[in-house]
Amino acid sequence: MNNKEGNNKKSGARANSSRPSSNKPKPAMQKRAQGPKKVKVTTKVAEVATDKVEKKPNQAPKRPKVKDEIRLNKYIANSGACSRRDADIYIQSGTVKVNGIPVTEMGYMVKPGDVVNFDGSTLTPEKKVYILLNKPKNFTTAMDEGQEYRNVLELVKGSTTAKIGAVGRMDKNTTGLLLFTNDTDMIRKFTLPSQKSSKIYQVSLDKNLKFEDLEKINKGLTLDGHRVFVEDVSYIDGEAKSEIGLQLRSSNVKVVRNIFEHFSYDVLRIDRVSFAGLTKKNLPRGNWRLLTDQEIINLKNV
Repeated sequence: MNNKEGNNKKSGARANSSRPSSNKPKPAMQKRAQGPKKVKVTTKVAEVATDKVEKKPNQAPKRPKVKDEIRLNKYIANSGACSRRDADIYIQSGTVKVNGIPVTEMGYMVKPGDVVNFDGSTLTPEKKVYILLNKPKNFTTAMDEGQEYRNVLELVKGSTTAKIGAVGRMDKNTTGLLLFTNDTDMIRKFTLPSQKSSKIYQVSLDKNLKFEDLEKINKGLTLDGHRVFVEDVSYIDGEAKSEIGLQLRSSNVKVVRNIFEHFSYDVLRIDRVSFAGLTKKNLPRGNWRLLTDQEIINLKNV
């Protein structure tokens, strides 16, 4: 019995053992590959490095800025030749030379002493000048109305040596605020149909304006196939109903006249009392003044 039991115990021990025991060390598990993460990081670094090296077409290489240097398109605009946008077109076409060498790079910087040739002419940039005039009657912005009416430039003669021009047009019978500048970008800005600055006019009619006509004007109307949006129209307090205040965005005085003639009224006088926030305060008829720095900033931000 004892021998059998002993044998059974030994055989049972062997049966319950799933695998023979071994003192050999187990092999270490392999670590997960970290390759993909390193590849991604390397790729991003490579991309950044590539972006730094590659230059966009027509882009001037970066270099330390020289004192008093100026972008080529701004230099051209400051000379009064054209606007910055048009200057970019001339530069791309290869008709602009700096020191005798054609320049087609956008953002090219002109240094003091550089000679810029624009379409065959040497340019001289001017400092920007902004002059506000309270225009009297019998002066016009047109250059071809003969000797009977004088040009408005006579009224600002001596104010500057820069070549300035009027922003918008005014006929001989229109009075009030008229802006002059050699800033071609600003002239273009305020003469575009899409510009958003308000102008206020006092209009004198040959007869009282009917209330129903005032309401029709206030709703806006179509003139010569173009929609005219009126911001406000009203009678002037303390005046006859033939004296009307009109606010709209157009700087074309002809539009003001056409609005009332559309309803069979004759316009006797038009006086612009406000232009893009500028007023006639302390500016008598026939006088002019230079704009303040803040007024210039306001005009540019309109």
